[in-house]
Amino acid sequence: MQSKYKIRLLRANLLAAAVALALWTPSTPPAAALVLWLSVGWLFINAFMLDFSHRRSRGLPWQIVPGLLLVALIAAAPERHGILIWAWAAMLMLPQNNWVAAFNLSAALISSVLVAPQLDMPALILLLCCLLILGLLALSRAQQLIDMNGSIRQRLRLIPGLNLWAGEQLLRDIAREQTRCEREGIYAEVFILHVKRHQLWPTAQKLCELTHDFENVYRLSSTTLVTLMLARSPTEAAQRRSLLLADLPDNITSEYIELIDIEPTSLSVFEMNKLPAERVRETI
Repeated sequence: MQSKYKIRLLRANLLAAAVALALWTPSTPPAAALVLWLSVGWLFINAFMLDFSHRRSRGLPWQIVPGLLLVALIAAAPERHGILIWAWAAMLMLPQNNWVAAFNLSAALISSVLVAPQLDMPALILLLCCLLILGLLALSRAQQLIDMNGSIRQRLRLIPGLNLWAGEQLLRDIAREQTRCEREGIYAEVFILHVKRHQLWPTAQKLCELTHDFENVYRLSSTTLVTLMLARSPTEAAQRRSLLLADLPDNITSEYIELIDIEPTSLSVFEMNKLPAERVRETI
């Protein structure tokens, strides 16, 4: 599965970059050597901790770290590391939030100012023009990746190997499960869990382990999880809810709504997350 998503190739590239920077450290000024070793350490850590998952948000602050390291490398020894200015094109190509892209653009401009004394005017103008063109192409490519990854996250498991899906999949599954319940006489309900933001992924993993293999778990937002729970009767469903809550953190609040009461054709993920109170029953 990992090779399918090119994780091994990306890990190899990170390790190769770390080795290249490590070989660059001899005869380097102390300040530049410090930044180089910080960069090497960051690349090694990311290479060994890398895995395929849709859990990470493209807006997390950790995305600023490579930009900070890159501008620090250029600032520490612009006459030696000026060639790294072309790495900004690769940085801007990564899927990232708007404020991260703005930071990287500003850092690329600062890097250009830092290397300007090393160039004559024609070379500086050519450098700025090339960086501008590459930056625009990189941002365009990043937007394509963001759009593509967004559509992929709607169809793939958010954690490989677990039945955890995006909220859009819930809307598709509701219609299918309603048809099956009517045909087979099964009772089903949507069980909604409200968690703290930092509890989302551990709770989602635990919920996937506690539910049956044929019951999916869905992430509606950064604080809301949902599972489609099947049972023989409402009484059995209530017992299952109690057992699930007993194995989950105590500060979780929960609600449920019978599957038959939901109209999937006129419901969105946002509306599902904000179901009217009269339609939802609080779990006791």
